[in-house]
Amino acid sequence: MIKANIISGHSKWTKNIKNPNNYFYKRLKILSKAPYFKSKNHEFSILLTNNKKMRNLNFKFRKKNKPTDVLSFPIKIKNKKSTYVGDIAISYEIIKNRSKETNFYIEFDKMWIHGYLHLLGYDHKRMSDFSKMLRKEKLILKYFHKLN
Repeated sequence: MIKANIISGHSKWTKNIKNPNNYFYKRLKILSKAPYFKSKNHEFSILLTNNKKMRNLNFKFRKKNKPTDVLSFPIKIKNKKSTYVGDIAISYEIIKNRSKETNFYIEFDKMWIHGYLHLLGYDHKRMSDFSKMLRKEKLILKYFHKLN
């Protein structure tokens, strides 16, 4: 089973996701049944934050003085039951702004899935890697929305 530890770092998130823990429990239960993720026993943390905090994190770790949508911090810590794969931070304002064109939940799912795939070792430095990662993101999104 895949498990997420949710850290609410900004109150605006509750306007769109009343109970983030429950939201992720349902999403990860679905993801854990997907063929590629069926045997995964991963744990990770998600910080739901704002642009100000994202700017600080982006500058501290990437030397870019601007907010960003999602940041991933991979780490592998194995214990008897699971592997802790790292941390993800997501900006509320960026997700909210993008959702004007689509849907808040779809944009949010895109971001945490993107971050989670980074924790698993995917990247997009080369175009071929970008294409592979994007295909995996879309596959997971379709799987969620087909089952809901």
